Amino acid sequence: MKNVDERTAANMEVALEQVCRSMPHGGDHDTRKRIARKLLREARHGSTTLGDFMAVARSALHEISVRKSA
Repeated sequence: MKNVDERTAANMEVALEQVCRSMPHGGDHDTRKRIARKLLREARHGSTTLGDFMAVARSALHEISVRKSA
């Protein structure tokens, strides 16, 4: 497993918080956990920028929303 440096971890946290801010009460635990897992997977594949993580987090939230409404 590739370790994540502090700056990458901070970018991941900001992306998670920004995306979850759009949900009531900042999102439930399961939703936040799913998004965080996708962010971590992205980091392990070499992404480090806030822009990368924002795109992944938005996509994950959209995917989760679509599944819940189906």
